Amino acid sequence: MLNAYYLYKLSHQLYKWHIPIVPKLIKLLCFLLYNSSIPYQCEIKEGTRFGYGGIGVVLHKRVSIGRHCTIGTNVTIGGKSNHYEVPKIGDNVYIATGAKVLGPITIGNNVTIGANAVVINDIPDNAIVAGIPAKIIKYQSEEPSI
Repeated sequence: MLNAYYLYKLSHQLYKWHIPIVPKLIKLLCFLLYNSSIPYQCEIKEGTRFGYGGIGVVLHKRVSIGRHCTIGTNVTIGGKSNHYEVPKIGDNVYIATGAKVLGPITIGNNVTIGANAVVINDIPDNAIVAGIPAKIIKYQSEEPSI
């Protein structure tokens, strides 16, 4: 099925093969279809999904996103003024609709980021964060509930 992630994977593979213009055209197509900016230079690992095809998602070109993440609509993951580094997202991270992840930060594994949260600090593994600026509101237990 055609969606922003599929277009990203295609353009990223062509970029790795050093094919010059086609990745840029695919990125433009993704922008026109989904109103999203998902650069072919960023690193998005397998199993990651975009809600509703990736509508409104904006990623910085140096962003690294782990395996099996879910990214909602209108999510921004990018840099901050006067900082070269950009966010690094771990595995199994859920980023809800409208969230912003900004600056030279690291998001751990198994993290849930609430809707419209603004994350500007590092988040440890197994945390649930929400708010502006985002604060840890709970830790997910690793034990199965009965």
